[in-house]
Amino acid sequence: MSGNSEMVLMKGNDAIAEAAVRAGCTAYFGYPITPQNEIIAYMAKRMLEAGRVFIQAESEVAAINMVFGASAAGARAMTSSSSPGISLKQEGISYAAGADIPLVVANVMRGGPGLGSIAPSQSDYFQSTRGGGHGDYYCIVLAPKSVQECADLTVLAFDLADRYLMPVILLADGMIGQMMEGVVLPPERPLADLPRRDWTVGGMAGRDSRHITSINLIPEQLEAKTRARFARYGEIKVQETRYEYSGETDADLTLAAYGTSARVAQGARKLAEKAGIKLALFRPITLWPFPGEALANIASNGKPILTVEMSLGQLVEDVKLSVLGSASVYLLGHSGGVIPTEEEVFAEARRILGR
Repeated sequence: MSGNSEMVLMKGNDAIAEAAVRAGCTAYFGYPITPQNEIIAYMAKRMLEAGRVFIQAESEVAAINMVFGASAAGARAMTSSSSPGISLKQEGISYAAGADIPLVVANVMRGGPGLGSIAPSQSDYFQSTRGGGHGDYYCIVLAPKSVQECADLTVLAFDLADRYLMPVILLADGMIGQMMEGVVLPPERPLADLPRRDWTVGGMAGRDSRHITSINLIPEQLEAKTRARFARYGEIKVQETRYEYSGETDADLTLAAYGTSARVAQGARKLAEKAGIKLALFRPITLWPFPGEALANIASNGKPILTVEMSLGQLVEDVKLSVLGSASVYLLGHSGGVIPTEEEVFAEARRILGR
């Protein structure tokens, strides 16, 4: 595709894939699963056209470990999957976090637990924002609400992974991955302009070999390394927290939502406006680090908050932790692939407000 700034019509999944190529992804490893199959299909063609590495691995476990190895050798590497496939990748993601390996993982969420359904869901919030695998670690988690953000946040994911030497998760629900919208794609980056990777195992001529691993059998050393990593997490919380706030500061009620649920919440705001009710929308873009301080400032006026999510209460826990009782927090949640409607959200807001 051309590198101009014209708008094109694309699926969210295709936008993720094309943006990854333009961001300098040099190695992709994946395994098919709905509803993210367009990513692997797109990459199968596009990566080979670009003269880069594409492998359909024999399993999700194999794919994430290939990403680990490729990144350790100097590649900008990526994988993608949907919910149960991401569960299989968690051990490898934990290894990458423990070895300070940058990589990008796209999760286009579907209903669960187990194999669940192929319908859109947001029930992987806990898995993504709490590390997901074993041990003390976090991943940066970016949540797009549109096809345009699928592209923009994919580029950001690669940059953040390299900047902080850690896994970054692009967390989109199945609706975002499957919908088609206009998108202005990012310019293609020359590979020569990508960040230098002086820490990799590659290019060993003229220097000592390097050993990249997540194992350390001396407790004090492992704790010191983990504490250093958490100091980096503290910097990320200061520098990289992102959110969007729509509405007036004196709103009667604030809706908290991300992804498809945020789009529904915006529709509910328009219904409320016609009825003379002021609703605001707080949309976290980084689910980790969660923009809790910003939400706490919004909640300081004591007005209620309604969390809207396609799960039965995951985002709402971070909302409650952020406001610490300064405002009443309510939940409108669906599961299994059920998507809330604008009318339903508006009706619940009216019920809370007694109108």
